[in-house]
Amino acid sequence: MAFFTEAIGTLQTLVVALGAGLAVWGGINLLEGYGNDNPGAKSQGIKQLMTGGGVALIGMVLVPLLSDLFG
Repeated sequence: MAFFTEAIGTLQTLVVALGAGLAVWGGINLLEGYGNDNPGAKSQGIKQLMTGGGVALIGMVLVPLLSDLFG
């Protein structure tokens, strides 16, 4: 069981880090879109920002529920 607990903790860290990275990248694209007055970059930036937040939220909420599945 210790292996599953450690693997789930590592998975949670990776998913949250991936989501945070995507959100930061989206924020940069969003600011770049506002700086250049480019609606395409603004749209892409907000999509990436929201997706990154969603992925991070999944990592914080749903991934720990896997421990109940295996425990």
